Amino acid sequence: MPGAAHKRPRKGGIVAMKMHIEIDMTPDEARKFLGLPDVTKLQDKMLAEIEKRMKAAVDVNDPEAMLKAWMPLGGKAFEQFQRLMFDSAARASGAATRKDTDKTKG
Repeated sequence: MPGAAHKRPRKGGIVAMKMHIEIDMTPDEARKFLGLPDVTKLQDKMLAEIEKRMKAAVDVNDPEAMLKAWMPLGGKAFEQFQRLMFDSAARASGAATRKDTDKTKG
């Protein structure tokens, strides 16, 4: 059928048209174009504060102090997060956890 490739789907009697526009701009130009606020000063202050805290923890040469500075809840938060991920993966794969299996037996 000649011209079949040029037929466009119609939506409410209007011919639909697909367009692709590529704009080359820097992140700063995009931020200004979209009207987003300039947060570079705030970001610089936050990074300086984080760097100061990390240096203070490293200067102490105390591994426990470093861990407390980086992970306020210590290893418990990581263990809880790890357990959450494992349990979620087990549920997603359809495998029952031991607790679920024990509940159904008892």
